[in-house]
Amino acid sequence: MIDEAVPETRGASDGTPADRTASRTVAVWDLPLRLWHWALAVSILAAWFTPSVYDTLHRIVGYTVLGLLAFRLIWGFWGSRYSRFRMVGVRLRVAPHYLWNLRRGMTGRYIGLNPAGTLMLVALLLAIAISAITGAMSVTVTFFGLWWVEDTHAIASDAVIVLAVVHVLGVVLMGLLQRENLIRAMFTGRKRIRHHQ
Repeated sequence: MIDEAVPETRGASDGTPADRTASRTVAVWDLPLRLWHWALAVSILAAWFTPSVYDTLHRIVGYTVLGLLAFRLIWGFWGSRYSRFRMVGVRLRVAPHYLWNLRRGMTGRYIGLNPAGTLMLVALLLAIAISAITGAMSVTVTFFGLWWVEDTHAIASDAVIVLAVVHVLGVVLMGLLQRENLIRAMFTGRKRIRHHQ
């Protein structure tokens, strides 16, 4: 099922029945969101490989992640249509049912994030926020050396990597089930739609 009407399309039809069932694309992920996504991915990888080896770079990357999280929070309320958080609550409520249906290959059709993607977004943002905030806390005079800050930072950082791997696997799986290159969509900002879905 398509979650919302899709007025903006590319690849106009000449009106023949074959053309009406052909794939077209719609703009979904705006440029700021795509830049944020890839900048966050690179920052997380850099943060993962730099602690205790390149501490200065690790801190810079950590502060960069905090800035990226702040941007995403703002963009979730004032960004373009599919960047906003307005559907998060609804999608989270149906996520268990959606994941249950995935066992039978029932993916539905969503232009923006599907319920599983929304669940992953929330989980990743929370884990990244905990990791980044505790990382910043650990270099302050007040919290330096406190075991619970360091342990929370380490656990949250591990959770981010696990969730990121699950996210990539989920994108690949969904792309195979729906026969669509979702990784390319996060570069181009456009997703495929069909008339008869």
